[in-house]
Amino acid sequence: MSEPSHYFSVSPSSPEQRRSITAQVWGAPLALTTANGVFAGDGLDRGTAVLLRESEPPTGSPRILDLGCGYGPIALALAVHCPGARVDAVDVNERALTLCRDNAAALGVADRVRVLTPEEVARDVRYDAIWSNPPIRVGKQALHELLLRWLPRLTPDGEARLVVSKNLGADTLQRWLTEQGYGCDRVASDKGFRVLLARR
Repeated sequence: MSEPSHYFSVSPSSPEQRRSITAQVWGAPLALTTANGVFAGDGLDRGTAVLLRESEPPTGSPRILDLGCGYGPIALALAVHCPGARVDAVDVNERALTLCRDNAAALGVADRVRVLTPEEVARDVRYDAIWSNPPIRVGKQALHELLLRWLPRLTPDGEARLVVSKNLGADTLQRWLTEQGYGCDRVASDKGFRVLLARR
């Protein structure tokens, strides 16, 4: 019997079954297509909802990374609500990447949302902001390696906005980020989730 697919699998083994959802983000509906085999395929998950609800949309023309983009709710909300933003939506799950590309095209922001695997991101790219509902369930060591790979890509004034469940180690992660030399504040707490803001 085969192992079940995880949202952080590269190629989900289950046949794709798409569905349409509508999320309310920053006062406007955001129509998205999701599927099984990706994170929160049934709809906008609580953590992402908290992150978006407790954060203001960016302004100006920032370069932003959505780390672990899934089918794209964070990346696409940022692109729709900040017309000057350029967003790199990064994930390892091929099905999620395809969905994110399709959603970006449907919302008319494909010219400003690049959907990429981690290996496709040039090493010299720097970001004004990182937004992420990080894949906590990959395990602590893998999560730490992930963050140590991407947080150094922040510009000197850049900041990372992360949402993490309190029950899955948000407070421990905040302490670890501080130990790594990042200023890290809890800027919101709602429905069992913390929004952490980390700066270089």
